[in-house]
Amino acid sequence: MFTTKNKRTKRMIVSLVMTFLLVAITVVPVFAAGPTNPNCWGVVTSQRASTYHDIGAHASSQSTPRLGLGNVARLFGFDHVSDLGSFLASVDGLDATHCP
Repeated sequence: MFTTKNKRTKRMIVSLVMTFLLVAITVVPVFAAGPTNPNCWGVVTSQRASTYHDIGAHASSQSTPRLGLGNVARLFGFDHVSDLGSFLASVDGLDATHCP
């Protein structure tokens, strides 16, 4: 049923698809990299809490439900909570908070 020309065309298409998949598997993780410092939220929060003593109560101990850190990060357009921590450390005007 298949002619030699059809077999070659089919092989070429399969080869191109396999090549595309190989490149996609290799390149996509590079573009989907995580935050520069995945511990930034914890670092900045700890710095502020130990210097200014004005934060530290967990949201679960409060009477009003909270939005949650992950949701707040997404609300501001960040992909990860650590990106939010880095941003807040850069705009809070406090020398004690920074993300290494």
